[in-house]
Amino acid sequence: MSEHPEIPVILAGIALDPKSRSPVIILRDSEQQRILPIWVGHFEANAIIAEREKIDRPRPMTHDLLKRVILSLGATVERLVVTDIRENTFYAELHVTSGEEEQIIDCRPSDGIALALRFEAPIFVSEPVLVHEETKQQATLLETDKLSEFIDNISPEDFEEG
Repeated sequence: MSEHPEIPVILAGIALDPKSRSPVIILRDSEQQRILPIWVGHFEANAIIAEREKIDRPRPMTHDLLKRVILSLGATVERLVVTDIRENTFYAELHVTSGEEEQIIDCRPSDGIALALRFEAPIFVSEPVLVHEETKQQATLLETDKLSEFIDNISPEDFEEG
């Protein structure tokens, strides 16, 4: 369980990374306007989109089946927390309660988000994860700014052979 502050986020959208062609879940902190992009598989993205868009399927998909199993055991998903990022891999915990008992279950953020949406449960991100991603995004912007500055300041003389 995380000892860091947990920031509530919303699922702002799902995009397709133009380079890798992989789906990217975009979580957004509604207060600070910070974003957390998480690259996921196509199956997981489809599960999230299906629930978000309330697409009715003729047969239950894996996350729908898991919801039914959780409910049949008298439990419910209370919340999802994205707890950590290590070596570009995100970690999450699904908080499931049955009566007074809470179980914290390790899961991939994409599966956790798909289930949290099905239970209308809130999603949180641990503050250090948001800070890490924000720092990474700022570094990328700085690199882009340096490249832009280099391009803006280049002159024909820079290419003359001396």
